[in-house]
Amino acid sequence: MSVTTGEQAREALRLAEDEPGRSFTLASEAALRARAERDHAAGAVAERAMGIAVLHLEDLDTAVAHLRTAIALGHRARSPRLAAEARMTLAFVLNRRGRPRRALSEIDGALSGLDGVERARAQAQRAAILQQLGRLDEALSGYRAALPALRRAGDLLWVQRVLSNRGVLHTFRHAYVAAEADLQEAERLCAELGLGLSTGFVQENLGFVNARRGDVPAALHYFDLAEGRYRALGAQLGSLLVDRSELLLSVRLVTEAREAAAQAVGEFERERRRIGLPEARLLLARAALLDGDPASALQEARRAVREFARQERHDWVSLARFSVLTARLAGERPSHVAAGQVEQAADALASAGWPAAALDARLLGARLALDRGRTGQGRQQLRQAGRGRRRGPAALRARAWYAEALLRLAAGDRRGATVAVGAGLRILDEHRATLGATDLRAHVAGHRTELAELGLRIALRQARPRRVLAWAEQGRARHLLTRPVRPPDDPVLAGALAELRATVAAIDQGGGAGRGAAKLVQRQVALEAAIRDHCRRQVGDGAAYSPDPIPVERLCQALGDAALVEFVQLDGVLHALAVAGGRVRLRPLGPVAAVRDLVDRLPFALHRLARHHASPASRSAAAVVLRHAAEQLDAVLLRPLARETGDRPLVLVPTGPLQSLPWSILPSCAGRSVSVSPSAALWHAASGPPTGSGHVVVAAGPGLPGARVEAEMVATIHRTGPLLGPAATVAAVAAALNRAGLAHLAAHGRVRADNPLFSSLRLADGPLTIYDLEQLERVPHTVVLAACDSGRAVVRAGDELLGLSATFLSLGTRRLVASVVPLPDAETAPVMVAFHRLLAAGRPPAAALADAQQQMAGEEAKVMAASAGFVCIGAG
Repeated sequence: MSVTTGEQAREALRLAEDEPGRSFTLASEAALRARAERDHAAGAVAERAMGIAVLHLEDLDTAVAHLRTAIALGHRARSPRLAAEARMTLAFVLNRRGRPRRALSEIDGALSGLDGVERARAQAQRAAILQQLGRLDEALSGYRAALPALRRAGDLLWVQRVLSNRGVLHTFRHAYVAAEADLQEAERLCAELGLGLSTGFVQENLGFVNARRGDVPAALHYFDLAEGRYRALGAQLGSLLVDRSELLLSVRLVTEAREAAAQAVGEFERERRRIGLPEARLLLARAALLDGDPASALQEARRAVREFARQERHDWVSLARFSVLTARLAGERPSHVAAGQVEQAADALASAGWPAAALDARLLGARLALDRGRTGQGRQQLRQAGRGRRRGPAALRARAWYAEALLRLAAGDRRGATVAVGAGLRILDEHRATLGATDLRAHVAGHRTELAELGLRIALRQARPRRVLAWAEQGRARHLLTRPVRPPDDPVLAGALAELRATVAAIDQGGGAGRGAAKLVQRQVALEAAIRDHCRRQVGDGAAYSPDPIPVERLCQALGDAALVEFVQLDGVLHALAVAGGRVRLRPLGPVAAVRDLVDRLPFALHRLARHHASPASRSAAAVVLRHAAEQLDAVLLRPLARETGDRPLVLVPTGPLQSLPWSILPSCAGRSVSVSPSAALWHAASGPPTGSGHVVVAAGPGLPGARVEAEMVATIHRTGPLLGPAATVAAVAAALNRAGLAHLAAHGRVRADNPLFSSLRLADGPLTIYDLEQLERVPHTVVLAACDSGRAVVRAGDELLGLSATFLSLGTRRLVASVVPLPDAETAPVMVAFHRLLAAGRPPAAALADAQQQMAGEEAKVMAASAGFVCIGAG
């Protein structure tokens, strides 16, 4: 049965939004037929279909050309309706190009030629343009006027468009229940009408709603659904990248957020979609500022101000101007920013409907006013900022409690300020409990830092050591106190991890060259992203774990004859708390920067000593550097505490740069039992006797000749058979770890600072990652990792640690021996064999390691250097 030109054009129009490629082909054929037949009406419909199709295929200029042709053909056909419909679509495209005033002019012109349902559609389109201009009241009125007419006409396609847009409007007004109701109805209509691309738009908007109210797993779920649809249909990703960047910023994944925002800017610039470009720039500015790059932040924020102003989006201009102020304050000349400027920005932000930014502005204005002696003005800003502590997303309420704490402190009410800090921390702990992924829980703890530091600052001013200890514990390694949430059987994750192992193994084995190798690397990156995103969608158990500080009496009872030293940094100064003999002493130690400089010298010196082909002169110079740095560090960190700690066994709780310090090189630690723990609470939880015994598992990974020999010797000591060669697979080692009490793993170790949960040990069939470890039902109470850097953690804000050692501790390992520096594999065998002999004889791990390191002191420099890198982490 033949199809008329008009029918073909209308079918192309129907497909334009959801199958733009197919629609364009069909519409092109219809346009040619219409020209040949001089059917101007069919031609107008075909040209409009092509305009909509290329709009979704990222070519706005071509879309404008087709739509102008459609308008002209509508007039030639003497059809005001066809011309007005084309003008209505042209208005949408012009708005996308950042010309909202011209778009409104077109839509107003279209309205005069329309009535009935077509007029309702134009009203809905006009409301959408007003919404992007920030004129939300007018936009809402437009939707209210259009929606009943569209429902009466049964125009379900336009009903779902209005509901989707109105859902976003409700979200900007923080009316999340109304937003979700609109979007869920829109999603049902999309399914009923078979609208694939529109379903993606609605899913993106549902992700936006959940992100704004703080439900990160749900937001990620919807964003992933939308991205899958967009990629399948070849649709634009710019707006989704903006939404994803904002979500990543909310959980302090700053590097990923900055990358997503930069990609969004590139997408919008390439597509010439100017309406979305300044929003992407603004997010890029925020991410750059949090990433410690105020110069780039200032550049992008200023561009955003200009672009918003050109589009007459005045509410957004207020937000962008505040970003300019914050970037200037973080830059080289903060004194040039007046407190009054920030206060004016806060008022403008509040009027424009940006409550989170208004709160930040009031906090910033208060700080400037108080620092410059304008106490009354500062308190007024804090009072206004604190009003949001009872409602809104968790991060917003916590920030409001922070403002309330500062207000009470400014009034001299230290106790009230401490109570307010505690209230804010509890809100953040409850929010963290909704997250199942380890990296999200660790990064979101960055929101706690400001509050915990305020509590610590109050305690330090009071010079009460026990309170300082309690507040120091509030600000470190909190996510390690709860086991990661993961379903016990996750076939999707298991399959992705297996494919990742095979891909990495192929790369390690040579993996071909040229394009073949590049494809393998691309596949690795894609698999890692898929695994990461899959795990981030896991929901937490909702049980907020915020333990009370351990009473000093209980801590001292658990310590016995040992002493605990907890290091604390605040405002660039390092302090130490010594707990011993039932007492807590507080000592200031000096600038953190000087300590960091000394610690940074150690890996170079140890590596030079351990090199096989280093010259005697080179080793001698490295030994001098090592000895000098060790003596200076000892003088700063431990000698001031000698009276309190005596010659007791030590439990050390490091901070910042001290997390990667090989403590045995310090003279005060030589031959001494030293345990290192992320926090006193974690040490206390692990300090009891191990539960159960279990067997011993010994395994060696490939590519390290020394590892095989070491594993065989260690296995002989414990009278067990090692997993070697092809037998040392990830599955075999994981199964053995599930049943073991003691594990020794000798393998290539890799710490991934860019993506810490892909830190790994290389086994026969590929990497054993942290994601693999988190699938274990149980872990050995004692673990030895004879692998490069395996004890070194990636340190995030609040001394939140991510890495192999941190993961074993969070899963229940009580004591872990690992190196915090790179190791020559052949040189670790002597210290490991000595350590295991002592361990088998009944020595505790920390004491056994200290004795074994002392035995290595008289060995060759490279053996001594290899042994010095090991630390005992946990209870010892």
